[in-house]
Amino acid sequence: MSYERGMAAFNLEMTDRIPRTEYSAHRYWKLIDAVTGIKVDEKSLKAEQDKATSAFVKAWDYSYVWNVFVHSQYLNKCRTRMGHATFAAGGVDFNKEVSCPFKEPEECLTFDPIEVYGEVDERLALEKLNTNYREKCAAFPDAVNTTGTYITLVSGLIDIFGWEMLLLALAIDAKQFGKVADRYTEWMMPFFRALADTDTPIVNVHDDIVWTSGAFVNPKWYREFVFPNYKKMFEPLKEAGKKIIYTSDGTFNEFVDDIADCGVNGFVMEPTTDMEYIAKRYGKTHSFVGNADTRILLTGTKEEIYNEVKRCVDIGKDCPGFFMAVGNHIPSNTPLENALYYNEVFEKLSRR
Repeated sequence: MSYERGMAAFNLEMTDRIPRTEYSAHRYWKLIDAVTGIKVDEKSLKAEQDKATSAFVKAWDYSYVWNVFVHSQYLNKCRTRMGHATFAAGGVDFNKEVSCPFKEPEECLTFDPIEVYGEVDERLALEKLNTNYREKCAAFPDAVNTTGTYITLVSGLIDIFGWEMLLLALAIDAKQFGKVADRYTEWMMPFFRALADTDTPIVNVHDDIVWTSGAFVNPKWYREFVFPNYKKMFEPLKEAGKKIIYTSDGTFNEFVDDIADCGVNGFVMEPTTDMEYIAKRYGKTHSFVGNADTRILLTGTKEEIYNEVKRCVDIGKDCPGFFMAVGNHIPSNTPLENALYYNEVFEKLSRR
């Protein structure tokens, strides 16, 4: 029933139980062992890890598996390396490499992605996107699977320039940097045309446009250079009848209506974005995913965990497109008993 619940939710049809997804939990090896009995860790062979992950996703009854394919691999020719703190089990994602190909922020203002990276081969992109989608379907046959893009626009510019150069370039000439965003959009368009032709009915569009404190540049800049470019990117997807599920980290409260106006069909958010506002304004017209606070799972009592799950369920239970999830991951440093109790509470409260 997981797939059926997931597709029903994306189609705004009420289901008997609230569907769910999670992020990172299916790579938390001790949790996987506790739930499935499969003993695997960060040193295990990838095939063994993948088998355990699939079993866990089935056991926790994911109705939707969040996935993207177009990522920073397409920017490797010229991108800033900002390092990476330990997040994954065993610290396998730790990276202390820090470098930037730009010496002065003025260099950023003349950057042309097509000139630097070359034109995207749309046919090859389509083949890779479909392969990615089919691999996910094979791995998680009981859930709605997806593909999509991580480096949509703002996230792509952050990846290329790094925060320091990006903010300095914006400060020097925001209009000129907006033209860089326009050129980046033109470079990205073949990916969106390819996504429109993929087999997946659901397309994930990720773009971290804000900080936890909100917008990092004047909101007028977003409305002049981000959202109009979104509309251009999303048009092929809309014409193809795809469901566009939009994800941003941080607090994008002030832009919820702008994002909706761009034609998205759903929102994925962290706990600092106001899910109650989204439910009240878009709960009958859009799907949305979230947004329990992982900090409560990390340090909270059972009562606090129960109340956090109940908060989310109470907001979303009357909205047909609501999916439950911990809004900023269940990382491997989450106390095992808390992760298990979170799932126990959700299973009790998920019936509508």
